Formats: sequence, C-alpha cells, structure tokens
Amino acid sequence: MKAGIVGLPNVGKSTLFNCLSNAKAQSANFPFCTIEPNIGVVNVPDPRLQKLEELVNPERVQPATVDIVDIAGLVKGASKGEGLGNQFLANIRECNAIIHVLRCFDNDNIIHVDGNVNPIRDKETIDIELQLKDLETVEKRLEKTRRAAKTGNKEAQTEEALLDRIRETLLQAKSARTVIPKNQDEIDLMENFQLITTKPVLYVCNVDEGAAATGNAYVEQVRELVKDENAQVIVLAVGTEADITELETYEERQMFLEDLGLKEPGASALIRAAYRLLNLQTYFTAGVKEVRAWTIQVGDTAPQAAGVIHTDFEKGFIRAEVIAYDDYVTFGTEAKVKEAGKLRVEGKEYIVKDGDVMHFRFNV
Repeated sequence: MKAGIVGLPNVGKSTLFNCLSNAKAQSANFPFCTIEPNIGVVNVPDPRLQKLEELVNPERVQPATVDIVDIAGLVKGASKGEGLGNQFLANIRECNAIIHVLRCFDNDNIIHVDGNVNPIRDKETIDIELQLKDLETVEKRLEKTRRAAKTGNKEAQTEEALLDRIRETLLQAKSARTVIPKNQDEIDLMENFQLITTKPVLYVCNVDEGAAATGNAYVEQVRELVKDENAQVIVLAVGTEADITELETYEERQMFLEDLGLKEPGASALIRAAYRLLNLQTYFTAGVKEVRAWTIQVGDTAPQAAGVIHTDFEKGFIRAEVIAYDDYVTFGTEAKVKEAGKLRVEGKEYIVKDGDVMHFRFNV
C-alpha cells in the first residue's frame, strides 16, 4: 500500500519526501527535477509502541511502516502528455492514496510555474488533469461496454449505467470519488476501473515558518474549498520540518518545536494521516525478544492478521489470544492481565481492533 505525493512543480514535494523518509531525493528550484518516482519506507510514529517498550523491555522494537512515493510535478496538459505527464499519471495510478501538496507561502526566490501563489488555482490544475485522464479511461471502456450491453448482457448494462454516471460527474469537473456506488456490484466495479480520482486524498498546505502552528489566509481558502470532499487538510512548514530533521538530538528538536508552538513535528501527524488514508491499522506483538507493530487493513480478521507475520500462521490458525492495549498498560504485564481475566481467546471470525496485543496459536 503506497501513498503518492503530488502537486505542481516547486511546491515542496521532494523536500517533504526527504523529511518523511530521510532519503535525499533531488530537490531543486526548477520544474521536472524529479523524473523517476522516489519510494521511501517510512516508520509510523506511534506512542503506544514506546509505552509497550517501557513495559516489556525487549531486545528490539520494530515500528509499522508505510510506503511514500515522491512523484514529479504535474503541469497543465499532463493528461495529454505535457511535461512528463503520461509517466507521472502512470505513477499516480500505481499508488493507493494521494497526498496533494499545495503551496501556501510567498517567497519571490522560489519560482511558481504559473507566476504567482494561488493554491485554489493550483488544486484545480491538478484536479482537472487527473479528471481528464480518468475521462479518457472511462470513454474507452464505455465503447466496449455499450457493445456488450446492446446484446442484453446484464452485467454490461450495470457497468454501462455506472460508467455513464462517472462520465457525467467528470464532465462537471468533479472527481470520480464523489460518485456513490449503489450496491456491492458497483463497489466492485469502481475498484476494477482503477480511476485516479477515486483514490482517497489528503491535502498538505505548505506554509512558511510563521504560519506553522496557526495556518494563514491561503490555508483558510483551501479548507473552504475542500469542506465537502470529506478530506483532511494538514498544515506543514515543509522547509522548517527539513531543518528539524537535521538537528542531532531529540532535545534540540523539541526546543525547536516549542519555539514554533508545536507539540510534535508536523511530518509525524502527516505520516499517521497517510496510514489512515490507506485504511490501515496496527496490532502489536509483545515479548522479550521483540515488541513489534504489524500493519493490517481495517476490518481484517484474526487469521488475516496472523498471515501478515507468516502465511503458515494463517493457514494453520487455531485461535488468537488478545489483550486490549489499554488493559495491557493498566495492568503492566501479561501475567497480571491474565490474573484480572482480561485476556480473551478469539477465533477465526474475530475482527482485529486497532491496538490489540496478540499471540497466535497455529498448527501446520
């Protein structure tokens, strides 16, 4: 599961990627500096993991991770291949969610491809390019589907009706994610179409240092624009975040954050938001050898969660021993949790909850 960072050239995408992954993607003050997508495997900050480490004192700790992709800047005409448009759009299609970076700061020394700072116009530029690409995909598919629907094929008729609704939505300059599927068949079809504008999106307003804690007028414009999209807006001073990552010690970083009026780096909040955007959650295993956060999809069953550790765990699943995270912290040790009767034994139908501490019994 990957989240792709998109935006116009020079809005701070590669700098943000460097902050998130500590990988040094090329970052320069001209368009098309990033051509090949950079992929970073980013640790998900989770204070629960630190608490379990304190209680268990393991030999090692392994956090959950999420893949972040730095995709080169899109420009007007990308859907028709302008700039390096076709390649960029293909890279976005391979991602499961979109982190859309908008420039919300003034700086005469950093070129804006359209001449001045206007995050509303910038957002619309990207949206239109993605919508045009989806429209092209939908119209190609409709040609084929209409022929099948005319023969009386019921499945093709269902697909045709949905494609027509999506096409009308895209022609109104709205994203395909605003089309609400009517039933499970339509949900399955929507997934099968693999449209770019059905992907969930998170907006990052890149501000200057003075606006890191409170935002600014540009941020308010963005919030007003996306209020009906059911999308999160995060305010981040990307250049400042880059400075924070360069500091040597935790204490230095905390002092820097306090001066800005922040409790934690904005990048940490962004990583957690990207994790949720991908519909991911965490369960834990906790033992003297290792305390580890494991990544699963929201709604996964106990056997599916076990399969993330090893396929044999899923194939030979017998039962799961489950402790709620809050109970583990309250009682302090697994033994005390058992004494209090708070350890549960769950079977194959159990839906894993975020933060569950689990042991699996299996037989292969």
